[in-house]
Amino acid sequence: MAQREIAEFNKEFPNIKVTFKKVPNADYTGVLRPALASNDGPDVFTVAASGAVGPVNVFAPYAQDLTPAIAEKLGSDWKSQIAPTMADAFTVQGKLAGLPWAKQGAGKMWINKDLFDKYGLSAPTTLQEWVKVCETFRANGHGCFKEGVGGSGFDVDTLHSIANSVEPGVFTAAARGEKKWTDPAMVKAWEIFKQLSENGILDEGAVGVQQYPDVNNAFLTGKVPMVQMGYWYSQYATVNSLTAALSGAGVPAETPKITIVPVPFPDVAGKGNPSTVFSDPDAAQAVNTKSKSRSAATTFALWLGGSKAGQQVVANNVDSIPTLKGVEAAWDSVQLVNPEVQTPLLREFAKETAESTEPRQQSLAAVHIQAVIDANQALLTGQRSPSQVAEDVQSVADANPVSK
Repeated sequence: MAQREIAEFNKEFPNIKVTFKKVPNADYTGVLRPALASNDGPDVFTVAASGAVGPVNVFAPYAQDLTPAIAEKLGSDWKSQIAPTMADAFTVQGKLAGLPWAKQGAGKMWINKDLFDKYGLSAPTTLQEWVKVCETFRANGHGCFKEGVGGSGFDVDTLHSIANSVEPGVFTAAARGEKKWTDPAMVKAWEIFKQLSENGILDEGAVGVQQYPDVNNAFLTGKVPMVQMGYWYSQYATVNSLTAALSGAGVPAETPKITIVPVPFPDVAGKGNPSTVFSDPDAAQAVNTKSKSRSAATTFALWLGGSKAGQQVVANNVDSIPTLKGVEAAWDSVQLVNPEVQTPLLREFAKETAESTEPRQQSLAAVHIQAVIDANQALLTGQRSPSQVAEDVQSVADANPVSK
């Protein structure tokens, strides 16, 4: 996807050469810190609004203030031209440390529609339906709901969805320090999470696998019928991205491509609370203050996040939601595996993500995210009970209070 963005950028700016280096999420922060401390670091680098992977609050000291540049490009009212909260999310001590170009959403399940159709099944809407669906898949030699709880934090989204089924907003309230992690609704959420493991929904060995590549490859190659991923997973509904992913997994080129679609997270608490999409400002391009090509670097950052051309490429990659208002994917030109089935569901997920105001992980510091991951692992391996893991997370929260 980065190569597509660079190719489009060079149509407008052919004299600026962009060299892209991809670094795994788990290594990104560790690689970026010494690079920026040197005199030969990247000219442009990506920062996240929150979390542990390239957080803007950590790398802002190395970033140029882009406020004057974006004000010159879009005008003094530039903030009104991008999605709400985006600019604030990347502003540190009054400095716009990165120009936002992507918003991300989560809270949905993804299913292999072909497998569901093969066995005459519908996406589960309740815990009981989920159990029945998994019984059918397992009876036919498949896995069911596969998730990597090995440390990447995707299971935090699952706990969030479960908690919203128990009591909408309780996860966010706990993340913000407005409620305790020991709140009965959160304890109940962990109880239900454990039930997913005990009643045959969650595939065995979740703590021992990673979401990428393990879960991703198992799903895209048709071994398991459902996973929980965010809007970023829409990319694998496209022919190009799915073809590349299957090739990377060593799958023969002639293997049929599956139809993946997003569906609401089941009402696992049985209270009738609707599934919700939660979202965060996702990524921004920062310009290295030590860059010897700051003008060119600034041009690229402003093009990707502050121009309709750049944001259209972001939208058409169907990997994230553009932050510039009035830009959305040109669905008729996006080559999907099964357009008739996928287009309306992807379009709706994009709309829900764009409109979502419920934070995903923005309210959680890295230490809090790790505490929830540790809690989920201890819960699923039987080392701690639901009430005990709630106490464990609250202890971390007490020692690391949320900044108000």
